[in-house]
Amino acid sequence: MSSAAEIKELRNLTGAGFLDCKKALQETQGDIQKAVDYLREKGLAAAAKKSGRITAEGAVGSYIHGNGKIGVLVEINCETDFVAKTDDFQALLHDMAMHIAASNPKYVSREQVEESVLEHEKTVLVNQAINEGKKPEIAEKVVTGRLEKFLKEICLLDQPYVKNPDLTVSQLIKEKVAQFGENLSIRRFARFEMGEGLEKRQDDFAAEVAKMQQ
Repeated sequence: MSSAAEIKELRNLTGAGFLDCKKALQETQGDIQKAVDYLREKGLAAAAKKSGRITAEGAVGSYIHGNGKIGVLVEINCETDFVAKTDDFQALLHDMAMHIAASNPKYVSREQVEESVLEHEKTVLVNQAINEGKKPEIAEKVVTGRLEKFLKEICLLDQPYVKNPDLTVSQLIKEKVAQFGENLSIRRFARFEMGEGLEKRQDDFAAEVAKMQQ
């Protein structure tokens, strides 16, 4: 049986009604994320309904790493200037810029990854699997999983959120859609690293950022 706290959490995430949330949790054996998907599939999640609305407002946020060697700019769009100016939206901008500094994504979403990049990575992974002793037909199957892992590493929306690795960035944005009552989208970002491309020691920035949150 679903607890009141679980139902409340699901309502906060989706904006769906009490009874709909209760039924969704029952149908998914209490799995919150599956319940969110269930409500979206049924057309009952307010966050999902907002996903088609135009995001013409927003703001650009920034983050400079403590040692001054990494800087990030990120643009997040919303529907109204009112939401863009709220403290919560500004906090989201800052946190997302900090996440990008730590996790170093290359694209916002997997839809932006060029076909040539995918084909190159697939070729490398196939050869890697063959060198490991796998037969070509088996290598192809192994590569599918490794290519998925590659995409999750380079695409911002697929990455585990650095301040809460139980959530992906995409899931975080869905939570914020429910919180703000508006559609949100991460439009673009730029990440600058001092001396990038030069041979030097690589710090574990994700670990540093996580440590800063303790």
